[in-house]
This record gives sequence, structure tokens and C-alpha cells, in this order.
Amino acid sequence: MGKTLFDKVWNKHVLTGKEGDPQLLYIDLHLIHEVTSPQAFEGLRLQNRKLRRPDLTYATLDHNVPTIDIFNIKDEIANKQITTLQKNAKEFGVHIFDMGSDEQGIVHMVGPETGLTQPGKTIVCGDSHTATHGAFGAIAFGIGTSEVEHVFATQTLWQTKPKNLKIDVTGKLPTGVYAKDIILYLISQYGVDFGTGYALEFTGETIRSLSMEARMTICNMAIEAGAKYGMMQPDDITFEYVKGRPYATNYEYSIDEWKELYTDDDAQFDKVITLDVTNLEPQVTWGTNPEMGVSFNEPFPEIQNVNDERAYNYMDLKPGQKAEDIELGYVFLGSCTNARLSDLVEASEIVKGNKVHPNITAIVVPGSRTVKIEAEKLGLDKVFKDAGFDWREPGCSMCLGMNPDQVPTGVHCASTSNRNFEGRQGKGARTHLVSPAMAAAAAINGKFVDVRKVVV
Repeated sequence: MGKTLFDKVWNKHVLTGKEGDPQLLYIDLHLIHEVTSPQAFEGLRLQNRKLRRPDLTYATLDHNVPTIDIFNIKDEIANKQITTLQKNAKEFGVHIFDMGSDEQGIVHMVGPETGLTQPGKTIVCGDSHTATHGAFGAIAFGIGTSEVEHVFATQTLWQTKPKNLKIDVTGKLPTGVYAKDIILYLISQYGVDFGTGYALEFTGETIRSLSMEARMTICNMAIEAGAKYGMMQPDDITFEYVKGRPYATNYEYSIDEWKELYTDDDAQFDKVITLDVTNLEPQVTWGTNPEMGVSFNEPFPEIQNVNDERAYNYMDLKPGQKAEDIELGYVFLGSCTNARLSDLVEASEIVKGNKVHPNITAIVVPGSRTVKIEAEKLGLDKVFKDAGFDWREPGCSMCLGMNPDQVPTGVHCASTSNRNFEGRQGKGARTHLVSPAMAAAAAINGKFVDVRKVVV
């Protein structure tokens, strides 16, 4: 019987253990940031251990960094976490993409942009959205702080192999509908737990037609479907993306091996989901988890349970309303889901020549300095600033409210991030997940509009 892409990569990294039991995996790349690494480094010190493979460990600063006046960190906890990572990186010999450096940014953007993320690797990070890197045909997943320490000490990790779930996506995306809408729709239809216990492989003609940046958007939110892993077959689009990047020095040696990373025709999946995107509409979340979403023209659903009732009360919305009825106050273009160059280009095409609505506070946060530099070369910063957006320094920013960028209590925010949990963007903040195009159009119109009528 044939093997899935996931099985092939997994099996190559098993050091010991029987299938069905926990198995010890070798880890090819360990990415770290300032929030989940301090305790792990301290654990090494307490046990008088060395960092096993500093050459396979890379650090960046993202969660706590300010996006205005970046070297003036006023929050004591944030400042301590940042300075602690800087000290730990120096002490243990870890390469750090430091504050203000050309390669600093959100961890899930730094890996791909530098060429550290490559097909066939096992990649871990103390962050749940590590599945992003699976877009390259890598097994990538988030880990906890104790697991971070285990990888530090051994460059291995015990894991139990999941089942395989194939998501076959077909059809041509309509104008004004994007990768973000694909994953939001899947979660709204199948729930935030349909991927639990599975490795998701996204496949089909639609996926193969997407850019690497769009593919990363989908894999980024596999975790919001309950899955630990989201994965896609690497192809010529993947190889061309990796080629020439600073850390892809093994490119010519590895490409033949990468071309063998595909699911065999006779491989068996434990579960299959199909989606035809031909008539897919722009998606908007109304509630307090990514499952609580609708297509733009669809009314918000009736209350089915206590969670729905709580969500409606928190969001100050009612069944039967539509996305256009939401009174927006903020728009956030950023996060590891949608702060890549193509996302900013997509949004800028809608913003250009227009002005931000008087009722809206709108900010743009490039996900990395690499993106910021490239965007400024294209003049995107001027487009956004002329329209009335704030153009910020790179970082996680308003995605999670661990830094000064937060949505005020009770205010609705159109956000290109990945989570709309209660308080995620600030105490009492009301988050609505959308594509960059939908967020941009909302900033100009002061409310959600059907972006299909805006994009030409």
C-alpha cells in the first residue's frame, strides 16, 4: 500500500518506537521566540545541560515587540522576556534575528523568508501556528515549553503519529475570494475540532494554483480546525520560492529528494473532505471562535446552545443580522496569517486613492522587516499612509494583545489574524476574522461590504 506525504516525512524521522505508540522523532529545525523559551533555557541551566544543536536553533522577537518606537519597551514583563531571549541566545550560541535587524519578524514568516523552512523537514516552535510551515511539505507543529526544553537538550521529541485527513479543494476561486476564505469556510462548516487527531493534507487543483503565501495562510489555520499539522505537497512553486534564499544553501543537493515528497496514488486516508470553491463567498466570523462564521450574504445563525448565546452577548450581535450590520471601529492588517507581501499588495489595491472612514482606526503591520522593506520599495507604505492607515514596524501586534497594540473594550475589529477568542485582541475586544481584501474594503467603507463588488 502507498504512503501519504505525511507518512513519508514522519517515517524518515523516527528514531525509535513502534507505530501506534509514542515514537521519538528527530527535529530538523527549532524556531524560538521570547515568550515560550525562557523557562526552557532555565531548565537547561538547572540540569547543567548544553543546547544539543545550536546550529539548528533560530530565534526571533515577535510577540511582545512594540510596532511604534520599537526600542522603547515600556511593559516590564515584555522587556524582560525580550532581553532574556537576547541574553540566552548569546549564552547558548543561538542565531537571533534581533530587534531592528533586516530579518526580524514573526517567527512563522522568518522561517520561510530566510530559507530555513524547507520541504521534508520536521519543524517545531513553541507556538501553535507552526503548522504554517507545512505549506512547504514539512511536518511542522507547535509545542509546549517543556517540549521546547526537550528539543533543546536532545534535538528529538516523543510524538504519537496521527491519522491522515485529506482535504481536496477544487474549482477556481471567484474574484474577491481568497485562501483565507477557504480555511474560514472549512472551519465554519466542519467545526473547530474536525481535524483533532489528524494530520491534514490540503490537495486538489485549487491548492496547486495558489502561491506559497496563500498556501501558508491555509496551513497557518489548521490549528483552528483542531489539527496539529497542516501540510501540502511541495511542487515547482515551492522550489522556486525556496531557491536563492540565504539559508537554502543545500538547494541543488536537496531538490531531487524534495520531488519525491508526494502522496502515492494508492495511499489510503482515514478521512476525506471535498470542497468546490467555484461559488465560495467572502467569509466573516460573527462569534468568539473561528467556527462561528458565515458567508458574506448569509444571516447570522439562530442560537443553538449556551456557547452561541454567550458569543452573541459578548459580541453584542443578534441572530438574523448580517456582516454589513456590524459597527466596526478598528481594522487590523497583520499577523502570521495575512501579513505577507502579497497580502499587503492585495489590500493596497483596494485602498489606493481612497480614505479610511472617519469612524475607523486602521493599522498595517508587516509581518517581518523583509516584508516591510519590500513593501516600501513598491510604495505600499505611501498608499496606506495617504489613505489614513498607520504604517507600523513588524511584529505580532494586535493579533494577540501581548504588546501595546490592542482593540479597546467593546469595539469591533475587522482583523486578518487567526483567532477571534474573547479578549484575544484586548480586554472586551470584538474580533471578526476576514481576508486582507475584506479588511481593506471595510476600512474605506466603515463597515463590511461585499469585496467582490470592489475588486475588479
